[in-house]
Amino acid sequence: ALERKRLADEQAGLESERQRLAAEKVAVQADAAKLAQWRADEQRLQERQATLKTQQDRSAQAERDAIAARERARETARQAQHESARRIDPAKIDRLARLPKLGARVLVCVDDPTNVAALSAAAQKHGTQIEALVEIDCGAGRCGVTTTQEVVNIAKLIDAAPGLKFAGIQAYQGAMQHLDSYEDRQGKTQIAVDMVKDAVAGLKANGLECDIVGGGGTGSYYFESNSGVFNELQCGSYAFMDADYGRILDKDGKRIDQGEWENALFILSSVMSHAKADKAIVDAGLKAQSVDSGLPTVFGNPDVKYMKCSDEHGVVADPKGVLKVNDKLRLVPGHCDPTCNVHDWYVGVRGGKVEVVWPVSARGKAY
Repeated sequence: ALERKRLADEQAGLESERQRLAAEKVAVQADAAKLAQWRADEQRLQERQATLKTQQDRSAQAERDAIAARERARETARQAQHESARRIDPAKIDRLARLPKLGARVLVCVDDPTNVAALSAAAQKHGTQIEALVEIDCGAGRCGVTTTQEVVNIAKLIDAAPGLKFAGIQAYQGAMQHLDSYEDRQGKTQIAVDMVKDAVAGLKANGLECDIVGGGGTGSYYFESNSGVFNELQCGSYAFMDADYGRILDKDGKRIDQGEWENALFILSSVMSHAKADKAIVDAGLKAQSVDSGLPTVFGNPDVKYMKCSDEHGVVADPKGVLKVNDKLRLVPGHCDPTCNVHDWYVGVRGGKVEVVWPVSARGKAY
């Protein structure tokens, strides 16, 4: 565009020069010397016009080449999208489509139009129905579409697809759940709420109602529940609490694990060595917990601190020497979800007595 403007400006200058020379020709026809000079100037003007025409032609060709390159890129992207759709794992979708036969209500999130056809074909094959939610990326930057029009387009495809049922919207803002400040979490959640309200209105304008408008988490449930648009909250960690969630603050500036919720999930560890006076070694290391969100904390004992871990060992600072071999420590894991996934059983304790043992039934079932 800048090149076109430059050339146009030069063209205007040349036209002005041509008009000047034409006026001079009339004035100097009687003067042979001036006429010769005028002819020389006219020759130079013609040469400059020829050069400018060449530059204009080259500029136009470059623009045509750029347009053609963009079109080739778009076609490559379209082909890649079709190839991606062709490579959708048919075994996983086939298993999903069989689950309703077990009596389950099966819902799946969709953010890609090409996925709709594959889900529909599998549901028809097994004579089942899969309910589908359109997923919105409302700030996590992970899965989901980002505009109301995209939501509407995918919802229409789902609504028209045999074997599928449009069920609503999935709008979980996971990235802000662990922000320390109550006000920061509130501000981020409001962005999600506004996106969801607009999407629901867009769907309604196209005759599509949402059975489910889902989202919310342990760090934000109070905002979504008062939004007037969310009707399903997807909180989970509140039931257990962990060290990473526990540190965030409520509206009064207090940790949420010191009033709003209580810790209910612990790793029971034992002191296996105290050969060093200022540190104890416990039997809960990397194989007993997930530390992606930070190290565990020691529950109920402010005199000691879990400092680091290796595969089978955890190092606990004990500057006052209050621990001894075989002492039991209750560790609050840094991240409860993946910590549970490395254990086979929950041991339910009430009043210091084991009351129940529950299997972690989904362990190892990620794929």
